[in-house]
Amino acid sequence: MYTLALGPEWLSPDYLISHFGLIGILVIVFAESGLFAFLPGDSLLFTAGLLVADGQYIKQPLWLVCTLIVAAAIIGDQVGYMIGKFFGPKLFNRPNSKLFKRENLDKAHEFMDKHGPKAIVLARFVPIIRTFAPMVAGAGSMRYRTFLTYNIIGGIGWGAGVTVAGYWLGQIEFIKTNIEPILVGIVLVSVIPVVFEVLKARKENKAHAGQAPDAVGAVDGTGPQSPGQRGRHAKR
Repeated sequence: MYTLALGPEWLSPDYLISHFGLIGILVIVFAESGLFAFLPGDSLLFTAGLLVADGQYIKQPLWLVCTLIVAAAIIGDQVGYMIGKFFGPKLFNRPNSKLFKRENLDKAHEFMDKHGPKAIVLARFVPIIRTFAPMVAGAGSMRYRTFLTYNIIGGIGWGAGVTVAGYWLGQIEFIKTNIEPILVGIVLVSVIPVVFEVLKARKENKAHAGQAPDAVGAVDGTGPQSPGQRGRHAKR
C-alpha cells in the first residue's frame, strides 16, 4: 500500500481505499465535485488506478471503476450547480456579507458568460476550484444545457483520465517504487494554476492602485500634466 504524506492520515488515499474500497472513492469524488473542498481527489484517483492494476483492495475491472467514478463526478457537479442556482442569489443578496456580495455574483455571471465552458472543464483538474466552479455556474445563471455538456466532458476527462493514467503508469517499476513523491508531485502540480491566478490578480490590483492617483489628478488638475498644460497654467 502507498502512503501520501500530506494532511491527516484519514484523508490519505491509501487509508480511504484500504478501509472503504471503491465506495469510499465514489463518496469522496462526489463530495469534492460540488460540496466539500480540501479532499484528495487527484491523488485518490491515481492511487485507485494503481490498485486496480495490482488487484489489491479494488477487485472490480478498470472499465467499471472508471464508469462509476465518472458518474460520481458528474452527479456531484450537478448538486453543486443546483446549490448555486437555488441558494446562490439569496446568499449574494445579504447586504452585510463581506464574502457573498451582489457584486461577486455579477462578476461570476460575467466570468461564466465569457469563460464558462472552458472553466468548467479545466476546473476539474484544480483542487478547491473544482468544488466551487459548479456553484458559481449555478449562481451565475449559466445555461443548464451548456453546464451539463461541459460537466460531462470534464467528468470523463478527469475521472477516467487520471484513473487510467494511474493504472498504466502504475505498472512501470520506477513509478511503483517512487509512488509517494510522485503523488506529492501530482498534488503540487495541480495547485499551480491556483497560485498563478492569485499572483496575476495581485499584480492587476497593484497596477490599478498605481493608476488611481493619476486618474484623480487628471480630474482635479493636481496630477501629471503635459508640457502644453504646464504652459497654459504658467500664462495664467
